[in-house]
Amino acid sequence: MKKLMIFICLLIICLNQLMFGGSKIMKETVFMAKRISRTSSIILNASLKTVFPLFGPIEEKKWAYGWNPQIIFSSTNRLEQKMIFKTGHREKDENDYIWIVSKLLPQQALIEYTVFASEKVWWITIQCHEEISNQTTRAKITYTFTGLTEKGNTSIVKHLAHIYAHELKDWEEAINYYLRTGKTLQGMK
Repeated sequence: MKKLMIFICLLIICLNQLMFGGSKIMKETVFMAKRISRTSSIILNASLKTVFPLFGPIEEKKWAYGWNPQIIFSSTNRLEQKMIFKTGHREKDENDYIWIVSKLLPQQALIEYTVFASEKVWWITIQCHEEISNQTTRAKITYTFTGLTEKGNTSIVKHLAHIYAHELKDWEEAINYYLRTGKTLQGMK
């Protein structure tokens, strides 16, 4: 019996070497999640009272071309902490993104979203400050991504680069256009 066990162990080792180069069974692979973050500020040509609500999911439709959140849960049918909604996805092999208003402090002009996808999770934090005697507002926007898989680690780098391709000046242009005209700037996504 002891010789049979030794033979089986040697056979497994040999098969492992032949089939997998020894790495699959003998070595354990450890996934290391990657986290990246980036911040930009934009200047918006209206008071804080006018600007801050535009960062809620429903009001964002006014300035963000193609933005169409579907509310899953809201106890008040208005912007609230722990509100849940979903949007379409960016990548062809992903499911819809699930969003949660994870922090809402209107008195501090702060909103944070937590967004879930199958390969990654991210946070969007928006902090607004009034500038120049109620005529302009500075919005500081931070995206923080974490990959949940190797594919997610690769995806977050591309996703963040896409969002910050223009340092969020596309957001600034679209919001200021809305503030000036009351219309959505077509083609700004």
